[in-house]
Amino acid sequence: MSRPMGGPRGMEGPSRKLDRKTGIKVLKRILSYLFRYKWLALLALCMMLVSNLLALAGPRISGYAIDAMSGEPSGELIFAPLYDLCLSWFSNPMIGQVLYYCILMAGAYLISAGMSFGLASLMIVISQKVISAMRRDVFHHLTTLPVSYFDRHQTGDIISRISYDIDTINTSLSNDLLQVCASVVTLVGSLAMMASISPMLLLVFAVTVPMSLWFTRRKTKKIQPFFRARSGKLGELNGYAEEMLSGQRTVHAYHREADTLKNFDEKNESAVQAYYMADYHAAVIGPSVMFINNLSISLVTMMGGLFYMLTVSLGGAVWAPIAITPGGVASFVQYSRKFAGPINEFANILNEIQSAMAAAERVFALLDEPSEVADRENAQELTRVDGQVSLEDVNFSYVPEKPILKHFSLNAPPGTVTAIVGPTGAGKTTVINLLMRFYDPQSGVISVDGKNSLDVTRESLRKAYTMVLQETWLFCGTVHDNIAYGREGATREDVIAAAKAARIHSFIERLPQGYDTVLSDDGINLSKGQKQLITIARAMLSDSPMLILDEATSNVDSRTEQQIQQAMLSLMKGRTCFVIAHRLSTVQNADNILVVKDGTVIEQGNHEQLLASGGFYSKLYNSQFE
Repeated sequence: MSRPMGGPRGMEGPSRKLDRKTGIKVLKRILSYLFRYKWLALLALCMMLVSNLLALAGPRISGYAIDAMSGEPSGELIFAPLYDLCLSWFSNPMIGQVLYYCILMAGAYLISAGMSFGLASLMIVISQKVISAMRRDVFHHLTTLPVSYFDRHQTGDIISRISYDIDTINTSLSNDLLQVCASVVTLVGSLAMMASISPMLLLVFAVTVPMSLWFTRRKTKKIQPFFRARSGKLGELNGYAEEMLSGQRTVHAYHREADTLKNFDEKNESAVQAYYMADYHAAVIGPSVMFINNLSISLVTMMGGLFYMLTVSLGGAVWAPIAITPGGVASFVQYSRKFAGPINEFANILNEIQSAMAAAERVFALLDEPSEVADRENAQELTRVDGQVSLEDVNFSYVPEKPILKHFSLNAPPGTVTAIVGPTGAGKTTVINLLMRFYDPQSGVISVDGKNSLDVTRESLRKAYTMVLQETWLFCGTVHDNIAYGREGATREDVIAAAKAARIHSFIERLPQGYDTVLSDDGINLSKGQKQLITIARAMLSDSPMLILDEATSNVDSRTEQQIQQAMLSLMKGRTCFVIAHRLSTVQNADNILVVKDGTVIEQGNHEQLLASGGFYSKLYNSQFE
């Protein structure tokens, strides 16, 4: 449909900050998708716990091995038969003990690695299922949205949400979510292990961890708006690119390549700047947090060495929380690295998480768009439609301050042809929008067979109409499939009959594979006139009792136009037909012609009556045929 008056279609407006409350809601909705596959998610959780716990056992076992080399008491035996076997291989029991702990450590790391690989594979499966469900929900919801939504939003921006934004969420689910969960387990496990080795050394983290958390939280609040702006700018860039690429012929025809490139460069620069600002501010977090964590590891190593020297010098007199072995120091340092690692990782993936949250908000904002207003509770089905259509004192505007139709009325008896003519912007296409209930009037009544259109179901109302628009739409498929789209279950003979009626059969027969010729995207391998004829054949195949032609013959030559008009008039006998046309030659045979100007019917009658009156229609007609 033509874009409604009342302002250009565009973006949703300036980026707003993704506050904490909104972020929690977005996270809950992402998790709700995960819950659909709760058993797979539970399996992934178990694999993640086993993998990380085994990895956490490694440093402790290595500490036991160091203590065994230094003659310090070792930990408890886990697999006694393996311990006895290792001791039997060497005359020196110390070597056997070290080998025993090395085998345990290698086994723990090997199983952990295997679990990690399986977990990564499982998370890919889960994330793909989640994203598939999300993309399906988004596309399904798009089919329920009113036409007004598509009038207000760029196609490129909508596609960006379905593709880029959902792919960003997918990356976060398959990588970042797994990494965050594993980091939490590693943090808690490392903390517990360090507390069991030396509670006093934990005091180092009482200073460095709050520093890391404070810095990370402060930077997170600052970078949230940058990532939301980044997604918005990319959507705007995609929208502009989609519009310009679809209008390349017009761009070349008017030699506007330079202006198009200039505008693209400006939007591209805006997107680049948005990416730069987001990534720049996010890039500061990782190195800063890493410096704080490396500082904590340095302090742990220094304090651990001091405690060990005190333990050696004082022997049994040393305070128990300070006492530590060389293996204990080595294990604590390794756990401190593991403890610092997740903090570093979280800081490094924070920008990806912010990007995913911003993308998810845009996707959920689309899902939250209200669907087309539901039918009234007791709405009736339109059955056995005669085609009596009337509009009584209808007023409508897309925006309150710009009325489009003012006290508009018409009456179309069954089987008649009603033409609506007038200058551009008079409100002709708006009448069609109201007939199809793409929009509802602010006041007045639109009725079909005496029934208020608001009191019947939209589905039955729209099925009662067949539309042929100026903007042709063909999908990638055969010519046969494109024509058969007009009626479910149409046979080959039905399709050929419709094509003959539309005067397109002979052209189709000359195609390489005839009716089985595959049309490329939107039929770009056909002329505009040929595409229009195929859409008219599609309309002829429909058995709807009413027909709407909105500039349907504007893309064909005069001779073809006359042929189509004769075929249409013959086909539509006994059906109600609405014709919108600028070329008045196409409406001369109409039963009633409404001349619309500024949203009001200023003249009506048949062609001869309007010419004889010498009014606006007569002047308009004479201007076209002078």
